[in-house]
Amino acid sequence: MSKAANLLALEELGQSVWYDNISRELLVSGGLKEILDQGVVGLTSNPSIFEKAISSSEVYDPAIQSMNSEKYSDIEVYEKLAIADIQDAADLLADTYSNTRVQNGYVSLEVNPHLANDTDGTVAEAERLHKRVDRPNLMIKVPATKSGIPAIHQLISKGISVNVTLIFSTEMYSLVREAYLSGLENLHASGADLSKVISVASFFVSRVDTAVDNAISEEKLLSDELKGMAGIANAKIAYKDFRDTFSSVRFEKLREAGANIQRPLWASTSMKNPALRDVLYVENLVGQDTVNTMPDVTLNAFIDHGKSENTITKNVNDSYNHINELIAGGIDMSAITEELLKDGVRAFADSFDQLLENISHKRSTLSAVL
Repeated sequence: MSKAANLLALEELGQSVWYDNISRELLVSGGLKEILDQGVVGLTSNPSIFEKAISSSEVYDPAIQSMNSEKYSDIEVYEKLAIADIQDAADLLADTYSNTRVQNGYVSLEVNPHLANDTDGTVAEAERLHKRVDRPNLMIKVPATKSGIPAIHQLISKGISVNVTLIFSTEMYSLVREAYLSGLENLHASGADLSKVISVASFFVSRVDTAVDNAISEEKLLSDELKGMAGIANAKIAYKDFRDTFSSVRFEKLREAGANIQRPLWASTSMKNPALRDVLYVENLVGQDTVNTMPDVTLNAFIDHGKSENTITKNVNDSYNHINELIAGGIDMSAITEELLKDGVRAFADSFDQLLENISHKRSTLSAVL
């Protein structure tokens, strides 16, 4: 299968497309390979994705049943299922990893979301998962919480590639970049090879719009014309910050030692507002050295009718003006983004708990069949 023309156009503009989904059904059916053949060069997962995949499919049942005779906990069953999927997906992407000189071809696996406020626990969990998966093209996902930031620093210092998730504010993004740079500096001081360490900073887009639009409706102080624009404005400002950091003298020294930039990854790019264009969060965030991770609906829509041009650097001053207008109008962007981070962590934790509950139920049901 040849690459989809619209995905190829993004590639030529310097943007990598990753797929925000994984399931054993996609792996065994060949569906994931077909998606990769269209030009997708990476894959992300999270507890919600695994909850949906494992709970709604019978494909996992034989593996679950085979573990019923052993004294595995429900979380150990989950890990065995998830790690097997991650390993298989990583193997499918191994050639991409090599052919892009380790820039793409990654699969992301998230640490237990209940560790979001536990630095030491996050580091230990990340190291353990990294060792168990045992694939060079694995990224460990760590949330950008106050406890997650020092964990990111420590993991980069140890040479573990990290996908920093749940970034909603430019303030938090600044701390994420600092954790990456200082981690690289520690790694360099240890004499390790910097070139094999990769990180992306997952900046969430549509959730910001949903929250800001709701605040505009509630406050009734601003025009509805300001709706549907905050997420993109926020991301464009973040991209400017990215370029400033990774063109700095400080990073240039690391680059000369083999270090890679930490690319912004646009996440939460599915359209929540049916009144707006379904590929809005792709078309308006196209630019060099970026990643866009898309769920099925967004990926298929963009392949069908997406338009590609370098948009991420356009009208950046308007983005600053838009955010300033929101703040002047009474929208507390800091409070909104802090709440989005809390909500994101809580949602992943709830999905994780529901997943374990569903695995427990499946185990009981399958045992009764024997």
